[in-house]
Amino acid sequence: MIKLPALLFAAIGLFTAAAQAQTFPTGPITLVVPFAAGSGTDAVARVVAKGLTERLGQQVLVDNRAGASGQLAAQYVAAAKPDGYTLLMTTNTTHSANPSLFKTLRYDPIKSFTPIARVGELPFALVVNPALPVKTLPELIDYARAHPGKLSYGTPNSTSLVASETIKRIAGINMVGVPYKSSPQALTELIGGTLDVYVVDLGSGMAMIQAGKVRTLATTNADGTKLLPGVPPIGKTVKGFDLTSWNGIFAPAGTPRAVVDKLNAELQVVLADKAVQEHLAQIGFEVSPTKTPEAFAKYVADQLAHWTSLIQQAGIPAQ
Repeated sequence: MIKLPALLFAAIGLFTAAAQAQTFPTGPITLVVPFAAGSGTDAVARVVAKGLTERLGQQVLVDNRAGASGQLAAQYVAAAKPDGYTLLMTTNTTHSANPSLFKTLRYDPIKSFTPIARVGELPFALVVNPALPVKTLPELIDYARAHPGKLSYGTPNSTSLVASETIKRIAGINMVGVPYKSSPQALTELIGGTLDVYVVDLGSGMAMIQAGKVRTLATTNADGTKLLPGVPPIGKTVKGFDLTSWNGIFAPAGTPRAVVDKLNAELQVVLADKAVQEHLAQIGFEVSPTKTPEAFAKYVADQLAHWTSLIQQAGIPAQ
């Protein structure tokens, strides 16, 4: 039997990859979201899915697989066929925080996925129930010190958890954490008075913030956000505090580069659309895409190191 030279095999592989890119996609694409419908990530995913559907000529369907701090969705996509038809839109929860928050993960945030592009950032804000007698973060800290263990705070995701625990550590206050399965659930209980304090993503919280259903005290990122002009950053009171929640799209590890490049290119066009940017801004999201898969891969690695440090400093034990 005659063996084909290695170079011929390589050429065949390149030709096949190029052909895949030209024909991809030939059917629907599933965009898996690791959080519940109504969450900030879900809202962003639906806007992006609509744009990609129009660009690719095939339906991009959002599939919510909430649970276990995003682990269920991450595991599902990591095990999916690496052909570009199953994607993951996720955040720092699965790829930056979970490796430090859980003793065992059934996926690797770096090795199990092929990065496509960062979509942007989902700012978070520290809000309280309006009945609480505080109007600023310094007042909240003073109140918490005067009433140790009496205030409760919600933790439906890693950003809410790490932000709240970091504030507790640096400010030296004692509040009781209450875990939730989803952001909308925590927000509902905050408005209802069951919960006192919540670090909420603007994607799910912006409407309630604008309606005055909650009182906004500060934002989590060091420079504040243009989406909430006049609201000071937490770092103005709690020195050194800076926390940003990022959002991006991944494919399973081993997805052909030609398919990844096509998805990246179409995503760039979608996110450059002014109407898309304005729509996302209205739901509390700031568009900031990485230009290449390599740039996103580096960003993910850097964020993993950053969040690992934050969680260690906050003294949050792994589950």
